[in-house]
Amino acid sequence: MIDLSGKTAVVFGLANKRSIAWAIAQKLQQAGATLAICYQNERMKAEADGLIQDLPGATGFQCDVSSDDQIDALFAQLKHKYGKLHVLVHAIAYAPAEELKGAFINTSREGFRIAHDVSSYSLIAVCRGAAPLMTEGGSVMTLTYYAAEKVVPHYNVMAMAKASLESAVRYLAYELGPRNIRVNAISAGPIKTLAARGVGALFDLLRIHAERSPLRRNVDQQEVGGAALYLASDLSSGVTGEIHYVDCGFNITGF
Repeated sequence: MIDLSGKTAVVFGLANKRSIAWAIAQKLQQAGATLAICYQNERMKAEADGLIQDLPGATGFQCDVSSDDQIDALFAQLKHKYGKLHVLVHAIAYAPAEELKGAFINTSREGFRIAHDVSSYSLIAVCRGAAPLMTEGGSVMTLTYYAAEKVVPHYNVMAMAKASLESAVRYLAYELGPRNIRVNAISAGPIKTLAARGVGALFDLLRIHAERSPLRRNVDQQEVGGAALYLASDLSSGVTGEIHYVDCGFNITGF
């Protein structure tokens, strides 16, 4: 049994009970970790507060990761309250809805900027804030998707942002390794989350994934949460800079 007692984890991106971040937060809390749950703004606060009540010992914090000032303020609060951090979960991704439905060649300059800022650069920004608090080493994890490597119709600019994110994982793993901070990404198969519904042809993706993956089914949030728990624990102490697939084996198939 994995025991994270005495560990503090900060989780970004918990939107609702269908989100992957919720499953990860549950797994970490059940293993004994103390959770700091970060939500984007006042509009998201009500939803987040309801979830936090179901995570004993968890505390909510507001932070829009597109603002360096808010990131700085957040980590000052975390340092004051907890002193140290041990786990960081980055479950944040966003692109304007219109960028995920039209032709990729029509990607707008602003849509490109937003997708990369929120979905990729934010990992660098929060790692910069967290690293000084990971004085005992730590584990950082983010969420990616197979479209970073192969064409998935309609994923469009988000695929580019995920490719950028995966590159950031490797560079951060290299730079933070001497501090015993590990950085990895979980590449989950398609899941019916609120964010995924913005992708055109989601149900086609789910159908094809279930038909072609070696396990002949789709993955669920709790399975991704289990992988995150492993990455948060000492069981993965020698693992960094990796893309860890939790997709029922879909990524190994050629056709």
